[in-house]
Amino acid sequence: MKYSINARKAPEAFGPYSQGTTAGRLVFASGQLPISREDNRRLVDGGIREQTERVIDIIEDILSEVDCTLSDVAQTTVYLASLDDMAAMNEVYARRFSTPAPARAVVGVNELPLGALIEMDCVACR
Repeated sequence: MKYSINARKAPEAFGPYSQGTTAGRLVFASGQLPISREDNRRLVDGGIREQTERVIDIIEDILSEVDCTLSDVAQTTVYLASLDDMAAMNEVYARRFSTPAPARAVVGVNELPLGALIEMDCVACR
């Protein structure tokens, strides 16, 4: 059975999708943008490091709604507006995700909503 996740601490979905869903033991977090806590119509201040921190914070908030943590994440997909940001993103990512690190794909994209530098989704297992 599939259930929608609606985390109060995470920004609301911008379109016809859920922040996340569960299906059995699997938890799927939709692609998250680095939306500011103070204003859900703008991005956090700063560059790729700050945006990566915020995206991971949001994913953490979504996972916590179903009693999961970042250590339960099995796979992530990271979308970067510039692959030149890979090293800085990796610094934050390595600090936030414990060993064994999740499987991961990084995709360079032409553009992200709101001019974001990063978007990330994940799959976790409870």
